[in-house]
Amino acid sequence: MKKSGILNRHLAGAMAELGHGDTVLVCDAGMPIPSGPRVVDLAFRAGTPSFAEVLDGLLDELVVEGATAAEETREANPAASALLDTHFPWLELVPHDELKALTARARLVVRTGEARPYANVLLRCGVFF
Repeated sequence: MKKSGILNRHLAGAMAELGHGDTVLVCDAGMPIPSGPRVVDLAFRAGTPSFAEVLDGLLDELVVEGATAAEETREANPAASALLDTHFPWLELVPHDELKALTARARLVVRTGEARPYANVLLRCGVFF
């Protein structure tokens, strides 16, 4: 049994399959998820686990070379916007509809229990060397 890091077997396994250039959507409970990407649903109750908790846990284990979020996050969810700016000073912003379209090509979707709007980010995996 693992003693640290991500303990959820489905999420740990899905992350182990990611390669350079693959994308991972970390999303709130309300984000529409298209058929296609592998989904690991961590939502338990509204707000649990939070977007911030899940994002921080993923960033502890993933190499990220790019991140994309919805323009609407800036006004609709200042807390999520500030969190994303802290982690990704080079964050790319696109209209929410474009982010939803990009999700269809994601390799993995990690759904949180976040109940605040626009708490979503599409991560592009990098390499550790």
